[in-house]
Amino acid sequence: MNSPIMIACAHGTSNTQGAAEVNALRAAIAELRPGLDVREAYVDVQQPDLVDVVAGLPEGEAAVVVPLLLSVGYHVKVDIARAVKSRPGSAAAAPLGPDPRLAELLDQRLREAGTTDNDVIVLAAAGSSNPNAAISVEELLGQLRELRSNRMVAAYGASAKPSVPDAVAMLREELEGGAGAGESAGAVDVGGRVVIASYLLAPGFFHDQLAKAGADVVTEPLLPSPVLAEIALDRYDAAVAKMNEAPAAAPREPAAAAPAEAPANAQEGGFFKAVRRFVTKYFPR
Repeated sequence: MNSPIMIACAHGTSNTQGAAEVNALRAAIAELRPGLDVREAYVDVQQPDLVDVVAGLPEGEAAVVVPLLLSVGYHVKVDIARAVKSRPGSAAAAPLGPDPRLAELLDQRLREAGTTDNDVIVLAAAGSSNPNAAISVEELLGQLRELRSNRMVAAYGASAKPSVPDAVAMLREELEGGAGAGESAGAVDVGGRVVIASYLLAPGFFHDQLAKAGADVVTEPLLPSPVLAEIALDRYDAAVAKMNEAPAAAPREPAAAAPAEAPANAQEGGFFKAVRRFVTKYFPR
């Protein structure tokens, strides 16, 4: 039995480098899993559109859409879910984040940027109107806190609060206040910097906005890294396992036997009704 097709679905970007990084991620996935049919798709900006890719799947072939996205949001809950619903035999995997391996990768990017223990950190995500996206980011932030002692807050590029500029301004004020800024300052030493940890896959519009948010340092996005390909395959495997469980759980013999009991119940009910009519007729109260 052939493995289901993987549709590696990204958001899409007009940034040439960002598009190249995502294409390289798909290539890395295919390299890690020789023989797996990995297909390209997007929910915005770029082509081919996910809906068209799903509609063009070979007849009878199963497929799993793996969101090359870092959290649950509109594109996962609506765009991808709708595309999968339109095609029997297809399924959607979970997004790439949160995952402890992403926290480790963020920690690596922070070290590459020269972040010290005195610095304060804004974990900058794209943002979504779906509240589950913020929950995912906060979970990732908790994983990052297990690796670093810095004062850290999550912030968003759009659709959620605080915004990245607002978070940068808040932490800047804490730094300027030093130890006298209150407990919220986290006892940060004066002289630290505000560092934005880019919780974004690749260069693009949102990453460009981080440079304008007023921080001292902005880390590079998560790509390139082999970690993302490994996580994508884990999400794919989990979705395939779930698909394989479904047929085994579907048939249930006891449920099929239920209709056979109905005639017996009906006959029993008819007998007692007849007795009641006889008693009422010949032995009236």
